[in-house]
Amino acid sequence: QAQFVESGGGLVQTGGSLRLSCAVSERPYSSHVFGWYRQSPGKEREFVAAIRWSNGRTYYTDSVKGRFTISKDTASYTVYLQMNNLNAEDTAVYYCNRGKNPGAPGRYWGQGVQVTVSS
Repeated sequence: QAQFVESGGGLVQTGGSLRLSCAVSERPYSSHVFGWYRQSPGKEREFVAAIRWSNGRTYYTDSVKGRFTISKDTASYTVYLQMNNLNAEDTAVYYCNRGKNPGAPGRYWGQGVQVTVSS
């Protein structure tokens, strides 16, 4: 099974930026959709952004549109999430996932990476 290793989280002030990386252990298929999800304490895990491996088409939840950008590096099997203008509501553990449709995660998850935005 594929493994996903997230990195790049940390503590940042309101308005700051972070870039998350998700290293995928095996070559993705063109049918795969990679997504970022997040979970805050006491809340369910939610969809943040997704990208189709085949054509790079992207999808975002409304709350991050215009602030977050998902991208991929085909050569290194890595998916990125550039997060700008962060606010306290973005504080969460962020997870990478591979599925077949945007917002529909597959079975396996990475360990997650903590993002904390301080005011």
